[in-house]
Amino acid sequence: MPLPKAELHLHIEGTLEPELAFALAARNGISLPWADTDALREAYRFADLQSFLDLYYELMAVLRTEQDFADLADAYLARAAAQGVRHAEIFFDPQAHLARGVGMGTVVEGLWRALGASEARHGVTTRLIMCFLRDESAASALETLDAARPYLDRITGVGLDSAEVGHPPAKFREVYEAAAALGLRRVAHAGEEGPPAYIAEALDVLGVERIDHGLRCVEDPELVARLVRDRVPLTLCPLSNVRLRTVESLGDHPLPAMLDAGLLCTVNSDDPAYFGGYAGDNFDAVREALGLGDDRLRELARNSFRAAFLDDDEALRARYLAEVEAYTF
Repeated sequence: MPLPKAELHLHIEGTLEPELAFALAARNGISLPWADTDALREAYRFADLQSFLDLYYELMAVLRTEQDFADLADAYLARAAAQGVRHAEIFFDPQAHLARGVGMGTVVEGLWRALGASEARHGVTTRLIMCFLRDESAASALETLDAARPYLDRITGVGLDSAEVGHPPAKFREVYEAAAALGLRRVAHAGEEGPPAYIAEALDVLGVERIDHGLRCVEDPELVARLVRDRVPLTLCPLSNVRLRTVESLGDHPLPAMLDAGLLCTVNSDDPAYFGGYAGDNFDAVREALGLGDDRLRELARNSFRAAFLDDDEALRARYLAEVEAYTF
């Protein structure tokens, strides 16, 4: 039985395993440019964030129907549950689907087929977070929020992802203000490839409650002190950092120093089909590469539930935290 944990940084489109990609392509009459699943896996070798994103968006072409999105989400939830995930807050990228002619309703209703049944089927509670693509326009983000209005009973929050450099958080001030007015929770990718200043800007301008990645905060001691003081959660993704060359090797990852500094760090999988591991795999990898002991692993699991958007169900949060404390390694 793996350590109970919440996953707070997970792009559902990034859980598309090669086998499912080929199955959906066949179902939808789509021809993929790879000979087989082995050839596609070989393509999952990236020089940087942009080369990953190019493949990520190309492969989305197989997602067409509600059933496709339901199958994608259900496959993730089954894998996550097997690795100890008890609660998952799942990102999705509607602009990437709207641009292909796939409507917001198809995406949300399809994902909800799996998420709505997840607790009964997999023992995993869920939240859905709609991300805006930061390399698209601010106007497009506002249009996307508007398109999501009929589905806000199923969407907990908004996020900001895709290519970070050159797209500062302030570009999306207006849509985040609108999201806040609608009662949506707010997170944003910042400080992965972008500078530490983007982290502060996400907090100050967008009013975010969690920072996704946030790795580069370590370059700014004053920012670290602020994040510690305000207990701002960071949703780190160690295997992703290595695959996208944000850190040279897992042994170089600053996670131990970040925990020592008092930062509220969590460990997540980001785009696990592409980056070589789901949530439990990331926990195993940092334990081995960084020599993290049981107390540190328990701290990371505890942090994940404390950082989760479970304010509407504090009894559930307490139950999950009790599972973490009772866990025997």
